[in-house]
Amino acid sequence: MPFRQVIVGSTNPVKIAAVRAVLLRLDPNVQVEGMAVVSGVPDQPIGDEQTQAGARQRAVAALAARPHAEIAVGLEGGVIVLPDGRMRTCAWAVVVDREGRDGVGGSLSMPLPDRVAARIRAGEELGHAMDAEARTVGTKHGRGAVGILTAGLVDRQQAYEPLVAYALAPWLAGEFYA
Repeated sequence: MPFRQVIVGSTNPVKIAAVRAVLLRLDPNVQVEGMAVVSGVPDQPIGDEQTQAGARQRAVAALAARPHAEIAVGLEGGVIVLPDGRMRTCAWAVVVDREGRDGVGGSLSMPLPDRVAARIRAGEELGHAMDAEARTVGTKHGRGAVGILTAGLVDRQQAYEPLVAYALAPWLAGEFYA
């Protein structure tokens, strides 16, 4: 560590900003760029497994497409259906490097309102469901559902930053993962 060239498997400005914010704390000269890649999962992933798979696919695809990058980061948000039928959010970050190492970090567990969950069950993506319910546009490229539902106490970038830090643990404290 430190990394000089990092690729994020997304062009979503919130995801890129979250990765950049974390990595700038480690190295003020780090270069972070985003690129569009396919997640390989539905637009609205359901469950931790599917959401984590989307984050991993984003990271792997981005690293393969950018030979100059040392690591790649994939971020994916999803929903979990609880045993009683209600829903909550989840989010995962996966970091991969060229030596085959990876790290995973996840959380962002927050209950979703029943009206939002009903829209998701009807086939809408969380961001679009929140746009409709909050009468706004661009939720997933801005404050996110978390920003709306916490009245701005935590926005999407702030929620994603710890996930990125968790996923970087094998590089940050490599002696424990050897």
